[in-house]
This record gives sequence, C-alpha cells and structure tokens, in this order.
Amino acid sequence: MADKINYKEVFFNPLSKNNPVIVQVLGICSCLAVTAKLEPALVMGLSVIAVLAFSNVIISLIRDTIPTNIRIIVQLVVVAALVIIVNQLLLAYAYDVSKQLSVFIGLIITNCILMGRLEAFAMGNKPWPSFLDGIGNGLGYAWILVVVGFFRELLGSGTLFGYQVVPQSWYDAGYANNGLMILPPMALIVVACVIWVHRARNPELQEKA
Repeated sequence: MADKINYKEVFFNPLSKNNPVIVQVLGICSCLAVTAKLEPALVMGLSVIAVLAFSNVIISLIRDTIPTNIRIIVQLVVVAALVIIVNQLLLAYAYDVSKQLSVFIGLIITNCILMGRLEAFAMGNKPWPSFLDGIGNGLGYAWILVVVGFFRELLGSGTLFGYQVVPQSWYDAGYANNGLMILPPMALIVVACVIWVHRARNPELQEKA
C-alpha cells in the first residue's frame, strides 16, 4: 500500500486542496481561542505540527501490535504523552506564551485533526508517509492560525508579535484599532473570509447545485 502512495500529494494536499481547517472544517475551536495575537497562534501551530508528526510515526510503528478494540485509547495515550512533553518545553523556554495558550495546549489531545489522521492514515501506512501526512496536516492547520492571528493582531491592536507596526502618525490623524478584532467571534469571520477566498480560487471545491 505504501509503495503506491504519492508522497507529494500526502504532503501538499493538506496545505490547500484538503486543508483540515478550511476544507474539512476541523480544529476551528483553537482558531477562535488562540489567534488574538500572532505569537501564540504561531506557537500553537508549531506545537500541533510536532505532536501530529511524531504521533503519526509512533502509531504507524506499533499499528500491527495494537488490539482493534483499544486502538483509540492507545492513540490518546501517545498523543497525551507528546502533548505533555510539548507543554513542559513551552513552560521551560516560552513561559509567557505558555500562559497565553493556557489550557489550549492540553486540548491538543482532543483535537479532531490529530485523531482523524491517526485513525485514517497512520493506522494503515508506514512511518515515512505517516510522518509526511502529519507534517502536511500540521502545516495546513498552522498557516490558517498564522493568517488569522496576523490580521486579528494587526487590525485589533496595531501590533505584530507585540511590536507596534501601525505608525503613531496614523493614530494622530484619527486612525483607531478595531477592538472587535480581538473578540473570538471575529476569528470565525476571518476564517470564513479565508474559506471564501480559498473556494473562489479553487472552484473544484465548491459544492455543485
């Protein structure tokens, strides 16, 4: 089965044509919760990439030894162990960002993107394609978070990564930050705009009437 896999499609399809957020509409909750600022959005995306890639590899390596009736439990244990490692690394090296992400790092365990890829791909494929699938889907998730975080922080706070990028002269001339952009509902609207642009550029993804 693995010999017939198109590795290029496995890696690149989740970035656009089969993106887990804007095509499969998964992982939306974290888009709403961690994208008010660009930095936590980026860190969350990188965390999901790491957890998804390595959990895919681990499950692929042990897939033939996992009893079918407890496979979900085994997948959860693997993901939980990796999430704990990521959380401890963030606490050690990026404490402020870890505090901003709060419980949402822990909630990676229940992210439907991870469980979906483990069940649909890693359980039936060898480690290398599983690793590519994990990286691809993680990147597909991460770039959406980064785009949403970019616009929300820029328009809502006038900053990027905490640094002021909107000139003070604009504020002196009457420019004001859009306070609505830092509220969770605006994340959903920004994601909807990204979906709209993506569907407009990829008409084959549009539902036929």
